[in-house]
Parts: sequence; structure tokens; C-alpha cells
Amino acid sequence: MPSIPSIAISRSQPTVEDDDVLITIQTKSGIFPVTCKEGDNVLYAGLRVGLTLPYECATGTCGTCRCRVTEGETDLQWENAPGLAYVKQDKNETLMCQARVRSNSTIRVPAEVTDTGSRPGYFSGTLSNLVSLTHDVARFTIDLDRPVSFDAGQFVVLNEPSLEGGRAYSMTNHTGETSKIDFVVKRKPKGKFSDWLFDTSPNGVSLSVFGPLGRATFDPSEGKNILCMAGGSGIAGMMAIMEHGTACGYFADHRADVFFGVRTSTDIFFGDTLNRYVDCFPETVSVTIALSDEEPDDALRARYPSLKFANGFVHSVTSEHMKDRYENVVGYIAGPPPMVDGALRILVLEARLPASDIRYDKFG
Repeated sequence: MPSIPSIAISRSQPTVEDDDVLITIQTKSGIFPVTCKEGDNVLYAGLRVGLTLPYECATGTCGTCRCRVTEGETDLQWENAPGLAYVKQDKNETLMCQARVRSNSTIRVPAEVTDTGSRPGYFSGTLSNLVSLTHDVARFTIDLDRPVSFDAGQFVVLNEPSLEGGRAYSMTNHTGETSKIDFVVKRKPKGKFSDWLFDTSPNGVSLSVFGPLGRATFDPSEGKNILCMAGGSGIAGMMAIMEHGTACGYFADHRADVFFGVRTSTDIFFGDTLNRYVDCFPETVSVTIALSDEEPDDALRARYPSLKFANGFVHSVTSEHMKDRYENVVGYIAGPPPMVDGALRILVLEARLPASDIRYDKFG
């Protein structure tokens, strides 16, 4: 990790109470003092006061929020976090999203940072309305202790006390300020949170919620057409984008092309809702379901008459259907890592979109 030269403090010294811990965050663009309580998460403490600290998953998976502890003590929230493979722990490098501060500390972050970001926060929530959508996909609601506002496409980190580590999930709903946020989860092999959901039916259980987070967001003021490529439960944030765009009439004069990849027809979920989006704006909204393991049949087309269907991997189907149609487009991607990699190649090499118009959150 490169050294950061000594530079002036970029924000006023916060008031420190007797039980507060002071974190001094050194960055390429300034030094930012942040107060928090002992045991607080370093990344979350910085984000809460508006610092634009680098992160993607915010749960220890991706390694984007790496830093170096030069003074003070921190310990790890999740000692087996996959993102720790990207840091040199023997040189006091760690992940801000996994570092819990234990004393006044100095943290070096190799990035340009400002204090003008949004300010996510902690919420308490109760899980409700857990419903199976397919054999390995379920949806649920978190009822928050107070309202939250978020951009379509954002996510939160959920913590259940009995499970180690937080889990990042995108909201599927978007209704402005709300006390109810909706999610969809796919059961994964050895996925402790998804196993907990499917095996214990935990309606009424309390969870800790931190957010909203994420930059793969939809802003109607940009005035761009929308391209969504999703695999499996990666469709979650894009449902919020489509809900927002439909509700505000954005698709009256902007195009939306949605490509949703699943294995077979029995793996389709949200089909009725996607069908409704097309019915609202049939001239500008197109939704294509890509079945990787089977050919679509007439019964499937009859069930969802406004949707299109194709056989193949979702990024390949997108490439075929979007040829020469990338003008004024912002692209959203979400899904398993191999699918995301294939989709990125299309948006970079074929669509030639600038980085600012390619949006995804790296959860895996």
C-alpha cells in the first residue's frame, strides 16, 4: 500500500466524549477525524459522517475497502472474510468493513475521499412476510424502527445475531420514504443466512440493518435509457429501478431493456410484475427472460404474454438482442460473478459505455 504524504486536516475536530474513540482517517485528499464508540465498524463510522470511503460489498467479500492501521488497535468482525485475501495482514492492512476499533486509531486509506457523501445509518428491523417464490428463492420484508429514504438500486447490510458477518441485499421496492423494505434471496450452498431463512421460518426475528449503501442507482434526471442484465436474485435492485421508473412515468419517453437470466421456467420469479411493467409502457419497455438450460415453450409465453423469451446465458442473449442499440444507455449488472464478468465484457467491448454508465455492486 503506497504511503500517504502528510496533509492538512480536512474537517474540524469532532467533540470527543469520555467514552468515545477517535479515528483519524488519512487519505490522498485530506485527514478526517471521526468519533465513534469502542467496537464500532470503521467503514460504517466514516460513512455515517458523510465520508466517501471506498467500498463495494461492505460485508468483507470484495476487498475494496482495504486500509492500513498505523496507530491504535482494531480487531476483526469476521476473521474468515474472503476479502482479507487482498490485504497484507502482516503489515497491519485490513478491511475497513471488518475492522472494529478498540482505541484511538489512525487509519490510512489509499483513495481520494471527501466529506460530502450520503449518510447511511443503523436501524433495527423485524423480519416478516417470508414467502417462497421458487424452490430456492424467497422474498421477505424488514419492518424498520423508523422510516428510511433510498435510491432505487441501493442495498443494506443485514446482521442476524446468531450468524457471523453481515449480508448485503438490494431492496426490491421503491416508494420514497418508507418503514418497510423488501428483499429477495436465493438459497446458496453453504449459505448460512439463506439456510437460516429457509430452514427456520424466522418471521418476527429482530435484525440489525445498516444503510442505505451502493452506487448502482437510478437517477431520472440523467435522462438516459436503461439496460438491465440480471442473473437470479440479482434482479432485486433492478426491480426497484423499474418500479421507480414506472411510477414516475420515466418510460413514457425513455427506453428500458431488461434481460433476466434463470436456468429453467420453474426458476422464474417476479414474472407477473415484469409483465405489468411492459403493459404499462409497451412501446418503450422490453423484458426478455433468458433460460440457460431449456427452450421456452408456448405455455410459458401464454402465461407471460408481454414478455420475450430466449434460450442461452443472459449476457449472450443481451449481446444478440442489443446489437447497435446502446445509444444514450446506462447499464446495470447484477448476478453471479461469471455472469457479471460476461456482462461487463459486453458493456465495455461491444457497447463501449464509459465507466460512469456501467453500474454494479460487487457482492461476490
